[in-house]
Formats: sequence, C-alpha cells, structure tokens
Amino acid sequence: MLRLALTHRSYAFEHDGLPTNERLEFLGDAVLGVLVTDYLFKTYTEEAESELAKKRASIVSTYALAHVARGFDLGPHIFLGEGEIRTHGGNKDSILADTFEALVGATYLHAGFEGAWTIVKRHVIPLLDNEQIMGAGKDWKTLVQMVVDQRGLRPIEYQVEGTEPDHDRTFSATLMVGGKAYATAQAKTKKDAERLAAWQSLTDLEQA
Repeated sequence: MLRLALTHRSYAFEHDGLPTNERLEFLGDAVLGVLVTDYLFKTYTEEAESELAKKRASIVSTYALAHVARGFDLGPHIFLGEGEIRTHGGNKDSILADTFEALVGATYLHAGFEGAWTIVKRHVIPLLDNEQIMGAGKDWKTLVQMVVDQRGLRPIEYQVEGTEPDHDRTFSATLMVGGKAYATAQAKTKKDAERLAAWQSLTDLEQA
C-alpha cells in the first residue's frame, strides 16, 4: 500500500503499466477535506461558513501540501519516471501535494479516519498558524487590484526574477504600483511569488 501511494504515473508508465497512486490521491483528497472541515467546524464555532471555507482552502491548497511534504522530505521517496527525475519532479509542488494526498488515502484504508487524522493533525492543522501559507491561500492579487482601482494608483506590475539552478529555481517577485516598489517575496513558482508579494504589500497600499 505504501509503495502504491508513492508510485507516480510516470514511473508506472515506464514499468509495464503498474498501478499508480492516482486512485489513492482521489480518496485522500476527500478524506483530508472531511477531517479538516470537521476540525474547523468544531474549533471556530463563531465563524461564518465563508471564513471557514477560506481557512480550508488555504491549508489544503497545492502550495500548502507541497510545503508539508517538503517538511518531512517526501520527494526522494516518490517513484518517478526518468523524465520526471531529469526535471526534478520530486520537488514539484503538484507531485508532492498529490503524493501526500495519496499517503492520506492509504492511511485511511489501513487505519480508518483515526489513522488519517494522526497525519492531518501533525502536518496539516499546524498550517493554520503559518502566516505565509494562510496568505498564499487567498486571492491577494485581486484584492490589490481592487485597492489600486479605488485609489487610482495604477499601473500595476510584478517584476519577477528566477534564481539558478534551473532544476530547483526560486522566483522573486516585486510588486510595482505607479512605478513605486512595494513588497518582494520568494516562492517556488512565479504565480506563488506574485501572490505573496501582493499579500505583503496590501497593508501599505491600503494606507497609500
């Protein structure tokens, strides 16, 4: 079961069509959603549905789950095809997040909700206290656009640079509004770097 949870489709394709972890990922995604929703519902008793939904979206996002997977060095243990190995698939957010969900699914089959909760409680729930993860889960770029429109501060530009090496790049994004530089943020993808820069700039823009 563990090996199946760690078997990416690229590896299966190169080894005579072995089973992949995609079914376990499908199951794990649902189990993770139920456990996180149950925790949020019971913990944040005064919050509206919309706020609970935002919290859930933040900590079960691809960005968040990839962060979790890197925390216990999951990447090197994933069975990948040669192509993914060459492009360092073991460090890609999507593959890390999907494999983590597959592990949750496998644990559920092996030990039920209680077993799966052990993983979720240890690795996912603590993300609620992680400001960067919670920030990345919101549509900060849209919020920035709204503030800029309200105050007539255009134009908006995200200046993005990627650092070497190519197989493990980190992107740095700086939000520019009306030619003025605001926050700079780093992330593994260009999209996440821009979103974090928007999030970190929002307070200053609101006060502009």
